[in-house]
Amino acid sequence: MKILVTGCRGMLGQTLMRRLPIYPGLNGAAVIGVDLAEADLTEPSQVTDLFQRIQPDWVIHCAAWTDVDGAESHREAAMKINGLATELVAAACNQYNAGLSYISTDYVFNGQGGALGYSEDAVRDPINFYGLSKARGEDAVEAMQSPWQIVRTSWLFGHGPSNFPKTMRRLLSEKPCLKVVNDQWGCPTFADDLADVLGFLVSDGSRGIFHGTNFGPCTWHELAIEVATLMGLDPSVVVPCTTNEFPTPALRPACSILQSHNLEALGCESRPSWQDAVKRYIELLESGKTEHP
Repeated sequence: MKILVTGCRGMLGQTLMRRLPIYPGLNGAAVIGVDLAEADLTEPSQVTDLFQRIQPDWVIHCAAWTDVDGAESHREAAMKINGLATELVAAACNQYNAGLSYISTDYVFNGQGGALGYSEDAVRDPINFYGLSKARGEDAVEAMQSPWQIVRTSWLFGHGPSNFPKTMRRLLSEKPCLKVVNDQWGCPTFADDLADVLGFLVSDGSRGIFHGTNFGPCTWHELAIEVATLMGLDPSVVVPCTTNEFPTPALRPACSILQSHNLEALGCESRPSWQDAVKRYIELLESGKTEHP
């Protein structure tokens, strides 16, 4: 099996390049990565050339505009990358009879769905432009004839220069206390654990929408407290505040918890708790080793 990973130099892409070749269900599949240096996926001719050259059996489409606030001021670019590029990749998958796993986001929802969050079949209703651009990508994937999977995730952390737990770890070592938002709820996700979910989904090949996060919800404040505790600090150094105290260009959904039912229906193993995931990640950072042992 030949698997093409787009956005292979991003946080999730790098993790997939490392973990997919050794995922048991894929039997040593060949994993080929592509990033902007190899192909601009917003250019039809470059997408065609890429598929002609590689002829993948399956594509995991991680390449994306991920700057949530920046999408508000660069709407055309964000829509081109998240919408148009996904349409072109989906069309190429149809042409070459390749399956597609599209990485999407909790931000396709408005955050007003209640304390339990959103099931896989909940109606998309984004409140920021980033979410809208990812929802357009979902539309393109759902229209495919080839096998397709939409895999939504949230609050992703892992290998890379910046993510929330890593930033909290740095700031907590520099400042006596931190204010962190305590009225936004979501599901933190370790890229390593999401990569294993994607390995399972590609090996299974089932069509549908799936929610791939670590188990359990929390607020940003609770996540920051977990980091402080793992660092041996008094959790009271993390002070709760409201979203209104830290206004951002893009609105954030108040509660974007992703309920998972479809993965379980396929027999996918339960994901570790977000606390377990953060512990493994912080231990990796504290060890002084690279994030890719």
